[in-house]
Amino acid sequence: MSEQTADDGPSGFPLIGDRFPELDVETTHGTKTLPDDYEDSWFVLFSHPGDFTPVCTTEFVGFEQRRAEFEELNAELIGLSVDRVHSHIKWTDWIDEELDEEIGFPIIADESGEVAAELGMVHPGQGTSTVRAVFLVDPEGVTRLVLYYPKEIGRNIDEVLRSLEALQTSDEEDVALPANWPENRNFGDKGVLSPPGTVEEVEQRLAEIDGEEYDSYDWWFTLKDI
Repeated sequence: MSEQTADDGPSGFPLIGDRFPELDVETTHGTKTLPDDYEDSWFVLFSHPGDFTPVCTTEFVGFEQRRAEFEELNAELIGLSVDRVHSHIKWTDWIDEELDEEIGFPIIADESGEVAAELGMVHPGQGTSTVRAVFLVDPEGVTRLVLYYPKEIGRNIDEVLRSLEALQTSDEEDVALPANWPENRNFGDKGVLSPPGTVEEVEQRLAEIDGEEYDSYDWWFTLKDI
């Protein structure tokens, strides 16, 4: 089913910075190979505890209603739970009929639980079904963000979108991003430069600050318009 690599996390599931494991999965849109089938885009893989459950239903409706925004950021959505394909199809048909929302992204059918176990989505303290995990994976197949929510709490889809946009902005601009970016109360949508690591780099940063190239509080705390 998968190929373990030296970059896999200590428990076998991918951590931030690891290559996402090679997985052949059955979905409502046919067989897919992760991450290779998404090599030209980001993908957002999220698990839910089970089909025909109320919080999961609200999440699927929420993700579908924001799907165009993910696609504008070159990201594809993929769901997962330890249910059969037929259950996924029946559930999404119910969502379409009762809530007038047609789910347009694939859902992995993981009846055996092997995929969920490999990705660390089953937590003993939360029972035998999957918790609400989220993996953001970039076009190089690298895991860039991992989130876990308990079953009792639905995900904040705004935060998943914000994280995706923030990661892409960080890559493009070579900056870190402050809390609540792009709506930080004190610094707005500015980026943060990495602190210098040597005396020479400190001197260079101070020269740049004197030249008013950046908005700086100190050589280790320097902001950049992006």
